[in-house]
Amino acid sequence: MDWNQAYQLINALVVPGWALLIFLPRSRLTGALVHSMAYPAVMGAIYVAGLGAGIFLGQSAEGASFSSIEGVMAMFDHPNGIIIGWTHYLVFDLFVGAWIGRDAIRCNLPHLAVIPCLLGTFMFGPVGLLSYLLLRFLLRKKFSLQE
Repeated sequence: MDWNQAYQLINALVVPGWALLIFLPRSRLTGALVHSMAYPAVMGAIYVAGLGAGIFLGQSAEGASFSSIEGVMAMFDHPNGIIIGWTHYLVFDLFVGAWIGRDAIRCNLPHLAVIPCLLGTFMFGPVGLLSYLLLRFLLRKKFSLQE
């Protein structure tokens, strides 16, 4: 598998999860796949495999490290570093999206109002989360950072 195929595969893996959150938020299937640890476990395994390849099999750029901005930049000079970083984004964004979905159900927020927040989280991570927190505040008429 080449790097582009790996990139396409990890993107394709999360799309069903997002589709379930958007189109079937209360489905048992959504609960079993997205609200469980299934997605984080699968994506985490991909992440660990890439990280292992970078550390132990030389699949990283020269000078890659966490100790300086230059070292972190060097991590992304190798396709494996991009795959690792992108997997990191995808798993955490989906994890946040799943929390938004559960919280919206707990707060009895209208799902149609939550969908743009989910899409924002899918595309821009923190922007979607912040938009959801604003929506939650506006619709509940109280501010709380507690679940």
